Amino acid sequence: MNVLIRFLKNWTLPLGMACGVMGFLAFHYVRALAPVKPAAGAAAEFLMPTVLFVMLFATFCKVNPREMRITMWHVWLVGFQLLSCLAIALFLRFTPGFRHELLAEGLMICLVCPTAGAAAVITGKLGGSETSLTTYTILSNLAAAVVIPLVFPLVEKHVDASFASQCVAILRRVFPLLIFPFLLAWGVREFFPRAHARVVAYCRDLAFYLWGFGLVLSVGQTCRFLADSPVGARLKWALSGVSLAACALQFFMGKRIGAAYGERVGGGQGLGQKNTIFAIWVSYTYLSPV
Repeated sequence: MNVLIRFLKNWTLPLGMACGVMGFLAFHYVRALAPVKPAAGAAAEFLMPTVLFVMLFATFCKVNPREMRITMWHVWLVGFQLLSCLAIALFLRFTPGFRHELLAEGLMICLVCPTAGAAAVITGKLGGSETSLTTYTILSNLAAAVVIPLVFPLVEKHVDASFASQCVAILRRVFPLLIFPFLLAWGVREFFPRAHARVVAYCRDLAFYLWGFGLVLSVGQTCRFLADSPVGARLKWALSGVSLAACALQFFMGKRIGAAYGERVGGGQGLGQKNTIFAIWVSYTYLSPV
């Protein structure tokens, strides 16, 4: 049993991705599952935010807010996130009719997208500081909530909502799934120390397993989106290549910046591991569903 558990822990990422793909293929091609397909889709949409909320709560319970400090590597990573997005937005603004506009917008999404909530979980597993990465995760999400409504109207001319309303709309997505679990965990730590101790004791690895389950759901939903998308395969592969390049660049830059401050693991995960669901929503809302 211990060997099986160790195997599952070591191979959670590829196993989760494989299960997500197989789950999509089963619902897409097996006719016997057609009657339960709508219910499965509704269940996945409900479970994704629920799993993320519980996972973040369990993670934040292990973090002492009094030990959270903003350091220079946080500042450098947030600066890279914001300035790279602004540079692409300004380029598209002053280069109307750019041939590869969709690819540039895809790159911009990959760069401005905030850090995933699960990044703290993975950072802890890799030996990094969960507290420091949690601090950056919150900063990254708040920075995205400010810069997206400020910069995206430069690219998408049809956005007519005010800056305040767009910022609030994004914060409404960020707060329930990121900020509220943090505040709830902090409240339990301060006012219910016995309950907090039990959560930490009995849910030590819960966040990691929930991350694996959430990975299955998100990969399955991504496969469904790709299958239903009307765009050609050539554009899909091009966008995939752009996102791969953005991923490699951000992991490289994050590790280099983090290493300068003794946070190589946290820097790489903070800049490279993104909140994919948030990125999809932002793309659909502000730019293009493609």
